[in-house]
Amino acid sequence: MIENINQLPDEILLQANEIKANRVSWQSYLQSQMINQEDFNFVTTFERLSGEQRDRFLKENREQCARTFLSLLDHIAKDQTIQYILILIDDMLSEDRTRVEIFREHSKNLKVSVWNPFLMLFNRTDGFIINMSCRIIAKIACWSSVLMEGPDLTLYLSWLRDQLRAPNNQYMQSVARCLQMMLRIDYYRKAFDDIDGIATIESVFAQGRLNFQIQYQLTFCCWVLTFNKELARKMNKYKIIQSLADILSESVKEKVKRIVVSVLRNLIEKVDDREISRENAILMVQCKVMKQLEMLQQSTQNSGDPELIDDVNFLIEVLQASVQDLSSFDEYATELRSGRLEWSPVHNSQKFWRENAHRLNEKNYELLKILIGLLENSKDPLVMSVAAHDLGEYVRHYPRGKVVTESLGGKNLVMQRLAHEDPNVRYEALLCVQKLMVQNWEYLGKQLTTTYQSQA
Repeated sequence: MIENINQLPDEILLQANEIKANRVSWQSYLQSQMINQEDFNFVTTFERLSGEQRDRFLKENREQCARTFLSLLDHIAKDQTIQYILILIDDMLSEDRTRVEIFREHSKNLKVSVWNPFLMLFNRTDGFIINMSCRIIAKIACWSSVLMEGPDLTLYLSWLRDQLRAPNNQYMQSVARCLQMMLRIDYYRKAFDDIDGIATIESVFAQGRLNFQIQYQLTFCCWVLTFNKELARKMNKYKIIQSLADILSESVKEKVKRIVVSVLRNLIEKVDDREISRENAILMVQCKVMKQLEMLQQSTQNSGDPELIDDVNFLIEVLQASVQDLSSFDEYATELRSGRLEWSPVHNSQKFWRENAHRLNEKNYELLKILIGLLENSKDPLVMSVAAHDLGEYVRHYPRGKVVTESLGGKNLVMQRLAHEDPNVRYEALLCVQKLMVQNWEYLGKQLTTTYQSQA
């Protein structure tokens, strides 16, 4: 299920191969006194060695290795040369993870930051340089015996977060791969959440139009995040399940489906709050996950993938059990939290609203605020129509509904929807406004009926 995160992403690999094919003329740098003899001797020897010879050379010249590479990055301005140096460093670390300690030991001896030389490169304009620096930081942060922390960690994770949000980022796979590496370490998971990391992943999912590789990588990030019980518990505050349900339905790539199913299982199994775990299961049902699981169950019977089969069977069993004891209000609350309102039977049930309108007030009006939020933020006419209808039913069946709705801004929002381009939204908004304006809806309804019958 897990890809080789260390592997260069496609958008960097092609460029890296081109850069490596054009060797740097270190002799000219030496002659122009841009580098000293020690750095020249080290880098030219390093370039021509490989395998065991390079390993032996590095073990004998650990301090010189760090000193030379960092000096070259500091003193050379030409983009192509900086690109080449970063590739040498990245390859060196990929060959042996313990080599990250070369830079760690050097910075410790000099009492300077190991991160600063690479973070400084983020100020350059060349995307390849920035993203190769990003890769090297991730490797040192993940493979070193000492974790990245403090302002450096916040700066680095914030940069990754902002790059995820950046529109048309050609290095998106590289950014996501660095994040995949970082989030495998629990300390970094919490730090990422502290800077609204999960909300960022949610927003990227919500944009849609992601290629399958980015879908896989961001879902992988969600997967590793769910191994932290606190973060797994927090996931239901975001629309992660809704997005994963969509990906599961739309994707044709088996590796994407496999990682999605793994996340969904963790959102039930790793959550230590039984009520939240149950809510997650009900939300999966609401998002039509069961149908996709049943299709997967049929297609994977002979796949030879025991983990996937086990995950699918686990989810089907849990989701079926959650449906059996689902009350109409549980169903409604889950549908509301999913943000995907449709004309399911409860919306038009007078019995339902008589018995449950007051429950929208629970937990400081949590569900009522969600309902009003959908009326304000949804772009789907169906969702807006149902939301306007439900708000009217709340006002109609809860004695203080009018006052509460006005105080939360619901009245103004529904008034605005009277001018909506969709006729169904306008119709439901009009009915809702009438219910807000009239104290006794039942009396008005009877009067309207009587008037209509007398005119007939």
